[in-house]
Amino acid sequence: MAKDRLVSPSYCLILAANFLLYFGFYLLMPVFPFYLTEFFQTSSSMMGFALSCYTIAALLIRPFSGYLLDTLARKPLYLVAYFIFMSIFAGYMVAGTLTVFIILRIAHGLAFGTVTVSGNTLVIDITPSSRRGEALGYYGLANNIAMSVGPMVGLFMHDAGLSFNVLFTGALCSCVLGLICASLVKAPVKPTVPKKEPISLDRFFLVKGIPAGLDLLLLSIPYGMTTTYVAMYARQIGITSGTGLFFTLMATGMAVSRMFSGRQVDKGRIVAVISLGIYLACICFFSLSGCKWLMGEVPHVGRFVFFGSSLLLGVAFGTMFPAFNTLFVNLAPNNQRGTATSTYLTSWDVGIGAGMLIGGYIGQISTLNMAYLFGACLTVVSALFFHFKVGPHFERNKLR
Repeated sequence: MAKDRLVSPSYCLILAANFLLYFGFYLLMPVFPFYLTEFFQTSSSMMGFALSCYTIAALLIRPFSGYLLDTLARKPLYLVAYFIFMSIFAGYMVAGTLTVFIILRIAHGLAFGTVTVSGNTLVIDITPSSRRGEALGYYGLANNIAMSVGPMVGLFMHDAGLSFNVLFTGALCSCVLGLICASLVKAPVKPTVPKKEPISLDRFFLVKGIPAGLDLLLLSIPYGMTTTYVAMYARQIGITSGTGLFFTLMATGMAVSRMFSGRQVDKGRIVAVISLGIYLACICFFSLSGCKWLMGEVPHVGRFVFFGSSLLLGVAFGTMFPAFNTLFVNLAPNNQRGTATSTYLTSWDVGIGAGMLIGGYIGQISTLNMAYLFGACLTVVSALFFHFKVGPHFERNKLR
């Protein structure tokens, strides 16, 4: 039974490191649009481009980071990427032009793409396979708590009139503490591969995971719109206070769902868990897009639906996250864990970046509620694709 123990000092440390990294990330997420507007007077479309550079860079580096994790020592790569990610926050303080800001965002994305793949892979390495779904669920819960506290604190600090440099400093300090925790993690020594495998596409991207990756991409587009533009959307429809509560409720929903979804995944119910999450996400995004009309007709109902959607969105994505991650890992042999995790996160990042771009573009030519309506339609496509293609493909090709 000891070997199946989930809680260990290293596991707790990597949870803390993950929380502190994402706290720094989410502290700035909802205020970056205001920063770009106030300092660089950017348009909505340029704002979407500047913000999405981060995600584009992250997704470009993920396949290579997955390959490196499967061939080199994982913890040193994790620490180097974490240090670079941390250092970029200091760079934002001296970015005097939009061009410099975009360059820093690209560098930040490259570091983020590497550190997140490394962290996820290390969690898989230091936890028993029988508890993997649960371990990934709690690891993701650390992200969700950061997603709750970070935006709420960031918006509170911004609304209180504190400078953006104070926000950047807060993010920097959070990551300094996270790097200290990460350095104390005891990772197992990765066994050497006796025969070097030839370079192929499957060493950088899990080919068997492509259908699931496409499905996850469709789901992450409206999610990217939500995390980036929901504060602005709230102001557009007349919700001028308490927008930080949206992220808090969303993270609460994720936390609650992870209490049971990881265990259901470990019992082999991966397809059922993901299906449930997708159906719930469909309902939530249609409800979110309808909030503009509700706020005009029945404001009290509109506010209830707006914040209620955030809670249920958290349940939907909190249910799907550990299940999708485990799905990718179960399609790959043990020596391709890094590649499987990289493919999972690459698919997610492609959608997040697309969501930032599409949301900014639709917001400029129309309104943000139309962007959420478009995202809701994508979740319907995702549900159909998962039911008819992804689920059956996984059942035929899973290795464990």
